[in-house]
Amino acid sequence: MTDPHFGYIAASYAIAFVVIAGLILWTALDQRAQRRALAELEARSGRRRAADGPRP
Repeated sequence: MTDPHFGYIAASYAIAFVVIAGLILWTALDQRAQRRALAELEARSGRRRAADGPRP
């Protein structure tokens, strides 16, 4: 820990960790919101599309 650049390296790793964790959290929250929106749209339409069927 006598390296003069230790503070810079540690700060870089900490910032990278915070950014990546934020992106993971943002993606997870957006996925939940999109699933809710899709469920609401499906409930409003009153019908469901077949998973393997042809799409118009």
